[in-house]
Amino acid sequence: MSQRPLALPRPQARHPGLNLGADHAHEADSREEMVFGFWVFMMSDLIIFGLLMATYVTMLGGTAGGPGPKALFELKSVLIQTMLLLVSSATFGMASIALKYQEKRRLVMWLLITLALGFAFLFFELRDFHTMFEKGGVPSRSGYLSAFFSLVPLHGLHVAGASVWLVALLGQMAVHGLDAPVKTGILRLGILWHFLDIVWIGIFSLVYLGGLS
Repeated sequence: MSQRPLALPRPQARHPGLNLGADHAHEADSREEMVFGFWVFMMSDLIIFGLLMATYVTMLGGTAGGPGPKALFELKSVLIQTMLLLVSSATFGMASIALKYQEKRRLVMWLLITLALGFAFLFFELRDFHTMFEKGGVPSRSGYLSAFFSLVPLHGLHVAGASVWLVALLGQMAVHGLDAPVKTGILRLGILWHFLDIVWIGIFSLVYLGGLS
């Protein structure tokens, strides 16, 4: 009489960002709720950006005789910012792969490249804001500009905060190595970084391409 083959156990499902392999099983078990909670936080942040985008759309015609998108925006600079952020998302992905295989030197290298790209993005964005101010595009000039400066700089503040967080993680890694808090911090920062990339694509399409079309 033939015996039925034993059923192999199914691999445990993980929340996105926790599939780091067997070498990180302990961290995945103990930190799963933290990473899932961060996903929930990101969804609440997405609602805020959605509301601000809706406000921006409703205020497109509210220039009050002041400068509008075509007078204020420089598409070349915005394209550079977009490429910087897209590439930084790719380099963070490479850092996540290095973390999975516990290649600390490669991890640090990719995180440093990501940080440099983030700082470059902020430099070009701040330069654009300065140019807008020189053209009279200040938030108090019109409802349109108030809506713009409620949306776009908020994204920049998120990038700045994520960059500061990345610096802190690099310092923590230098002191403690790849311990569980560092791994969890990188996982959560990765979620935030890719989220900001997606939000920027929405801003680029709605605010800049839409305003200059």
